[in-house]
Amino acid sequence: MLSVYICEDEEEVRRIQRECLEKQIMIQGYDMEIALCSGRPGEILEAVEKNPGRGIYFLDVELKGEEMDGFALGREIRRLDPRGFIIYVTAYGNLAFETFRYHLEALDYIVKESMEKMEEGLGKSLSVITERMRAEQGEHREFFSVKVMDVVKHVPIDEIMFFEAAPGTHRIALHGVNDWFDFIGSLRELGGQLGSRFLRTHRAYLVNVEQIAELDLKDREIRMKNGERCLFARNMKGALLERM
Repeated sequence: MLSVYICEDEEEVRRIQRECLEKQIMIQGYDMEIALCSGRPGEILEAVEKNPGRGIYFLDVELKGEEMDGFALGREIRRLDPRGFIIYVTAYGNLAFETFRYHLEALDYIVKESMEKMEEGLGKSLSVITERMRAEQGEHREFFSVKVMDVVKHVPIDEIMFFEAAPGTHRIALHGVNDWFDFIGSLRELGGQLGSRFLRTHRAYLVNVEQIAELDLKDREIRMKNGERCLFARNMKGALLERM
C-alpha cells in the first residue's frame, strides 16, 4: 500500500485536498491511504523516516512560517524516498521550472487557479501513479492481486511469506514482508494459482519456499526469513528438505 502525504499551510485547502484524495482512493479502489496531512514539513519528514517505503507527496511550495519551503522539503523527501512520487500543488505557476533546478523529478505541478481545477489535477495524479505502478509491475516483478473489501491490493509475490487458513472459516491471511491482511479464498485455489514456488506444508499453510530460513524438524516448525513461524505436516518433511 502506498502512503500519501499532504503538506499544505492553508488549513481549508488542506482539508479540501484530503477529502478529494480520500474520495478518489475510495471510488477507484486504489491501494493507497492518507498517512499524514500537515502544514509543517518537519512533521512530514518525521513520519516518512518512521514509515520507510515508497510514498506519494502532495506539497505546497510556499509554507508560511516554516524554515523549509516545498522545494527544500522535496529535496529531503528525495533523500529518504528516492522512488517516491512528488506532486506540487501551489498558486505560483511560474515556479514550475524550479523543480528541475532542484533535480526533484516531480510527477506534476498543479496550479491552484480554482478548487475545481485543483481537484481534477489531484485525481489525475493518482491515476497516472497507478498506471506507472502497473507498468513497473509488468516489467520487473510478479504480483499477487486480490480484492479486500473495496480495495484491490497488489503484493509482490517474492514478498509473501505464507498464507494461513483461519480454522472454521473461508478466510485466508496473507503474511508478507511489509503487509498482513485477510480475504476470502481457499489454499487449494491459491496453490494452483501461484505455482511451484509455494508449497502446501500443512492443511492450514501455503508457504513460499524461497522465503524459508530454516526448519525445526523436532517441532515441525518452519522459520521464515522475516522471523515468523508456521507449521509443516509430518508427511511434508521429505518434500521440504528436497526443495530447500
